[in-house]
Amino acid sequence: MANDDFRIERDSLGELKVPARARWGAQTQRAVENFPLSGLRMPREFIRALALIKWAAATTHLELGALDARRAAAIQKAALEVADGRHDDEFPVDVFQTGSGTSSNMNANEVIANLAAEYGGIDVHPNDHVNMGQSSNDVIPTAIHVSALLGVEQRLLPALAYLAAVISRRIGEIGDIVKTGRTHLMDAMPVTFGQELSGWRAQIDHGSARIMESRTRLQTIALGGTAVGTGVNAHPRFAARAARYLSVKCGLELRPSANYFEALSSQDAAVELSGQLRTLAVSLTKIANDLRWMNSGPLAGLGEISLPALQPGSSIMPGKVNPVIPEAVAMIAAQVIGNDATIALAGQSGNFQLNVMLPVIAYNLLQSIDLLANGARVLADSAIAGFTVNTARVAEALDHNPILVTALNAVIGYDAGARIAKLAYAQGRPIREVAAEQTGLSPAELDRLLDPRALTRSGGTE
Repeated sequence: MANDDFRIERDSLGELKVPARARWGAQTQRAVENFPLSGLRMPREFIRALALIKWAAATTHLELGALDARRAAAIQKAALEVADGRHDDEFPVDVFQTGSGTSSNMNANEVIANLAAEYGGIDVHPNDHVNMGQSSNDVIPTAIHVSALLGVEQRLLPALAYLAAVISRRIGEIGDIVKTGRTHLMDAMPVTFGQELSGWRAQIDHGSARIMESRTRLQTIALGGTAVGTGVNAHPRFAARAARYLSVKCGLELRPSANYFEALSSQDAAVELSGQLRTLAVSLTKIANDLRWMNSGPLAGLGEISLPALQPGSSIMPGKVNPVIPEAVAMIAAQVIGNDATIALAGQSGNFQLNVMLPVIAYNLLQSIDLLANGARVLADSAIAGFTVNTARVAEALDHNPILVTALNAVIGYDAGARIAKLAYAQGRPIREVAAEQTGLSPAELDRLLDPRALTRSGGTE
C-alpha cells in the first residue's frame, strides 16, 4: 500500500501503521498482526453483546456523574450502531488471540471511541471513557453470558418449541398407525407411530427444559469485578446499575455475580450450558438416525417412510435419493459434541484470577447454539413435516412379525412360543397361521390375543 493508505497510531508500546480508513486503533492492529491464525472472527452475537455492555457502561456512568453528557451520548450512539451490526467490518481480530479476549475488548473500545469522537466532535479515549470502570477480565466473561443468553432466548428455544410442535402435529396425523417395534435393530413388539414420535417429542421437551434451567447461572455476570475480582476503578454502584440497564436493553434478567473471583476465573456456567447443548445434540442424532433407518431402502431397507425428495442422491446412480437432512443434522450434532469438548478443556484453564481461553469458549458456544437452532428448524420443516408412511410395507412387516407370539406367553408358555416364532420365521408365514396349527386356541381367541393395536395399549400410554 502507498503511504497515504496508512495513518500512524500510538499506544504504550510505541507507534505503528494502521489502515487509513480503519476505525480501530493501535491495539487492534497489533492483534491483527500478532494473530494471523485462522481467519475466524468473533461471532456477530458476541460483538453485539460487547457493544451493548459498552452502551450500558456509558449510560451508568452518565447517571453516576462520572461521564459528561456529550461524551456519554456519543458513546451510546456509537455502541448501539455497533450492536446493530453497522460496523462489523471493523472487528478483524482472530478468535485465537490473547486468552482474556483483551484484543476484542480493545477492538470494541477503539472503534466505539473513534465513532463517538466523530459524532460528538470531542475527544473520546478508548480506555478512559469507553472502557471506564471496566476490564477485559470482566467484560469478556459478561459478553459470553449475554450473547449465549440472547442466542438461547431468541433462537434456540423458539426453534426447539417449533420442532416439538411439528412432531406433535405429525402424531395427530399418523399416530394411530401400528408398526413393528425394534430393539437391537431387530423386530420386537408393535408400537404406534404416535408412541414412537412421542419419544422424540419428549427428548426435545427435556432438552429445552435443561437449557432453560442452565440460564440461571448465565444470568449472573462478571461486570463490576474489573481486573481480578476486587472491582478496582469501578464505582461502588456501577455493577448493579449497569446490570439493570443491560437487562432492559437485552430483555434479560441479569444481576452482578455474588462472587467476582468465581465469575472471572471460571467459565462453569458456559461449560454447563455447553453440556446441555451436547445432550440436545445427542437427542437430535437419535431422531435423525431413526428417520434414516425408517426411510432406508426403499426396496432392500426398512422402507417404512419416505422422506421428502430434496435433491439427487448420487453423481453416478440415477434415481437415487438420500436422507440428506437427517445426515446434515447428524453432522451438526457431531460438531456440537466436538465444540463441547473444546469448551470443557477451555473451562479448565482458569488460572488463579482469570480464565485464559475465553474467546474460544465464546466462539464454540455460540456456534453450537446457532447450529442447533438451525438444525432443529430444518429437521422439522424438511424431514419430519413432510415424510409419508408406506402403510402397505408397514402392515406386511407387522403381519409377518413372529415376535407377536410374545402375546401368547401367558397362555402357552415361553418355550412353545419360541418354537412357533422360529417356525413362522423359517416358513415366512404369518404368526396367526402357525399358532393356529400349533396350539388349540380358536381363531377368535388368536385374533384377540394377537391384535397388534391392542398390544400397543398393554403397557404405558402415548
